[in-house]
Amino acid sequence: METLFFDGSCGLCHATVRFVIARDRAARFVYAPIGGETFMATFTTDERARLPDSVIVRTEDARTLVRSAAIVHLLGAIGGGWRVVGSLLWIVPRPLRDVGYRAVASVRRRLVAAPRDACPVVPSERRARFLA
Repeated sequence: METLFFDGSCGLCHATVRFVIARDRAARFVYAPIGGETFMATFTTDERARLPDSVIVRTEDARTLVRSAAIVHLLGAIGGGWRVVGSLLWIVPRPLRDVGYRAVASVRRRLVAAPRDACPVVPSERRARFLA
């Protein structure tokens, strides 16, 4: 199982979680807020200090993916046509992908309203995949 960490106060991060959970038919991911118990237990103090305020994926083999690498990984993992989109993005050099990611991240709070709750609204049968 892989963990998708997200900013609980970011509407775009919530939209990303809703997007992934709706397409994650294999239940490959669990979800946890950045700063929550799972996040604190997963990363050391030094690791947390170096992590960006970003979507973060912790893979089954304990790799930590951030920014565009996390998004490309998510797209590939959910499969279907999204795997093709992820593959096309992977062709773009990571520094260029990250420029685009940072550009969107810099305006994300203006693009999507902040959520009312730290946990995205999901169907009850999928709530067990959310960690503290």
